[in-house]
Amino acid sequence: MIASVLKFNCRAFKESEITDTYGIHQKIYALFPETHEGKRDFLFADKGGTFNERRILILSKQHPGVPKHGTIESKAIPASFLEFNSYAFEVRLNPVKRDSKSKKLIPIGIGLKMALRREKLAEWFIAKSEGWGFVCDRKSLQVQDVGVQTFEKQKAPQATVTQGTAVFIGTLKVTDRTLFVKSFEEGIGKGKGFGFGLLQIVPLQE
Repeated sequence: MIASVLKFNCRAFKESEITDTYGIHQKIYALFPETHEGKRDFLFADKGGTFNERRILILSKQHPGVPKHGTIESKAIPASFLEFNSYAFEVRLNPVKRDSKSKKLIPIGIGLKMALRREKLAEWFIAKSEGWGFVCDRKSLQVQDVGVQTFEKQKAPQATVTQGTAVFIGTLKVTDRTLFVKSFEEGIGKGKGFGFGLLQIVPLQE
């Protein structure tokens, strides 16, 4: 796997004409050729930044191309990086559940007061994490930047897309190495094509 950082200074970001999440989506997709199956084999996370610099993290199976705007730095991730038992993590997710009647995806905790919504999101994350190959330390878990992102999807049929969003930060312990590696390489949750699901991890010594 290849880890990359796409950086924009103020001028480059202005020239890129990025105005929303869909604009970032388009710029990242342009860095990679389409696979034979037509599937995405990369993840990204917009880390924001200061007035002078914007950073976007990218995880991919192949090296990205040269961006038209901004600069990019890449390095291979050694296999040993995924062999630790514990990690500090951060991940931005689109937390949803499927309604049993309508079968539509519903944002977790929608309509609740913020404190209760954060609690519901924490419970959801902990319940889902074992299926991702790890357990999360409840005491360490923080739920931040809870809200929604809205953008105009330009491809036909054009539509306004609204997604719930929350950032989960904490520590985890690997319970299933195969599932954990898959979660890291392929991302977790919904909306991975729009900046969700990239599991950002730092190994912790025992």
